[in-house]
Amino acid sequence: MLCLTAPSCSPSLPPRPSRPAADRPGPGISGGGNVRLSAVPAPSSLRWSWPRKAKSKFSVPVSAPRDYTMATAEDGVGDLPIYDLDPKFAGFKEHFSYRMKKYLDQKHSIEKHEGGLEEFSKGYLKFGINTENDATVYREWAPAAMDAQLIGDFNNWNGSGHRMTKDNYGVWSIRISHVNGKPAIPHNSKVKFRFHRGDGLWVDRVPAWIRYATFDASKFGAPYDGVHWDPPSGERYVFKHPRPRKPDAPRIYEAHVGMSGEKPEVSTYREFADNVLPRIKANNYNTVQLMAIMEHSYYASFGYHVTNFFAVSSRSGTPEDLKYLVDKAHSLGLRVLMDVVHSHASSNKTDGLNGYDVGQNTQESYFHTGERGYHKLWDSRLFNYANWEVLRFLLSNLRYWMDEFMFDGFRFDGVTSMLYNHHGINMSFAGSYKEYFGLDTDVDAVVYLMLANHLMHKLLPEATVVAEDVSGMPVLCRSVDEGGVGFDYRLAMAIPDRWIDYLKNKDDLEWSMSGIAHTLTNRRYTEKCIAYAESHDQSIVGDKTMAFLLMDKEMYTGMSDLQPASPTIDRGIALQKMIHFITMALGGDGYLNFMGNEVISGYLSKLISDQYVSGFLEKNPLGRAKSLNICFL
Repeated sequence: MLCLTAPSCSPSLPPRPSRPAADRPGPGISGGGNVRLSAVPAPSSLRWSWPRKAKSKFSVPVSAPRDYTMATAEDGVGDLPIYDLDPKFAGFKEHFSYRMKKYLDQKHSIEKHEGGLEEFSKGYLKFGINTENDATVYREWAPAAMDAQLIGDFNNWNGSGHRMTKDNYGVWSIRISHVNGKPAIPHNSKVKFRFHRGDGLWVDRVPAWIRYATFDASKFGAPYDGVHWDPPSGERYVFKHPRPRKPDAPRIYEAHVGMSGEKPEVSTYREFADNVLPRIKANNYNTVQLMAIMEHSYYASFGYHVTNFFAVSSRSGTPEDLKYLVDKAHSLGLRVLMDVVHSHASSNKTDGLNGYDVGQNTQESYFHTGERGYHKLWDSRLFNYANWEVLRFLLSNLRYWMDEFMFDGFRFDGVTSMLYNHHGINMSFAGSYKEYFGLDTDVDAVVYLMLANHLMHKLLPEATVVAEDVSGMPVLCRSVDEGGVGFDYRLAMAIPDRWIDYLKNKDDLEWSMSGIAHTLTNRRYTEKCIAYAESHDQSIVGDKTMAFLLMDKEMYTGMSDLQPASPTIDRGIALQKMIHFITMALGGDGYLNFMGNEVISGYLSKLISDQYVSGFLEKNPLGRAKSLNICFL
């Protein structure tokens, strides 16, 4: 067992088995096999020059700049800038050294065998269905399969003439030449991956890297089919507008496209772009955060049980429609973040990634085996982040959405579940550093997040990446080079919990201003937070909106234009305005509101002009409180 914190135990990494140069795969195609989980020893030394002062708008301890030397995998990492931020981190050097070594070794291994992290993240250009010269090429990682075929409309679902071949690393492939200069698999035609399991059965699965998936809406519970999406050049959407610059203080409008329309039906990407985006802009938001974009077969999961990670949710339109939405947002000066779910995957087998797990060992699967591979509260599968092909899949997934759809960043869902082996279940984090840096930490997942954040900020330096973490893990929002995990912001999840507690359990005359202010300002001063009073968690996931908690049934009887508002309505609206206002003022370095809470939009829009908020949210908490001169209640 590896000891991550005890001074007497020095972690060591197993040597990577040597491989002949001729046997090494070319960049971006395949790799791993029996050596996926091992790390290549780093060079004898890696010397990076870091500024002693962290890049932050806050005051942090400073000393003269000097070089920081990263030692080899055998010696550990000597010194990191994060130790200057908090002297208590020095007591956990074993942990930080171990995870930084693992990150550097994994990164070096990718550079050696795949041509670099950027090349590695282009997996979607190799795996799945792609056009290469005068042929259509399909690749799929399925080490446990005994035989495999590509089936679909193009061959009348008979794969006997389209059998695939398997390489040494479990990657199946087939090359199908064009017919009369046209692809043998037409655009918008259905396809599936058929493979022979070890028990003798043949099963059909949606390709793991498919970019579009649909189902027969006339049949109840119909499974999804993969759809080959490769429109001719005349039908491809071409982006016309550049990405807006990264705002100093993001003001985020969180939205679910399907539920954004006025009609009792699933709204479309184009309807959202034309009807909702202008209203978002008019209310002085500068960022839109979209949930439920990745395909999910169960609509009521709100997009959090993903079945097809590279596919746009077909209920709201096609990939080209989503590109239109993002481009329209950019034309209005709005940045667009995507709610990405890499913390778990749907347990569906017929139309989800879980269908590729046919009982093989964890080195040959996307997921851990046994209890470690299953989230008992979410009924979903958990990734093996140490697996080579899982890293390729997830890192390429991020790059795909950034490159192909021009997303400006991500909000990572379920980060707490990723960070810890216990997934935060039945845990109450009291703030002791032993809760964050020890054997409960899933270092493989932390390393994946470090790789992901490093990649995203290298590809797009102005990317905005937000972590949904309820545990409050320190240095989650410090850069990877400093020894952190690399996120830009974390959601201030304690704030809505405080408001819910007050609204449900206390009369508003009993609210404590000092208690509210403490909750709003209780955060690590060197890490940035996005404040919010209510998000989709409070508004649509098994609870009431803040408006209903304040006004309940009188929203139906006391808000008529034919008579004056009732006292409950007047007081409820006033309290909601004040709740959102003070949350924005004191809660963090950015602000988020979920769609539908528009009762306060007209009020706040008068306050949050670009010029005002840019300075307003960057002052320290005491400065903000003094400048506002808030009189609560």
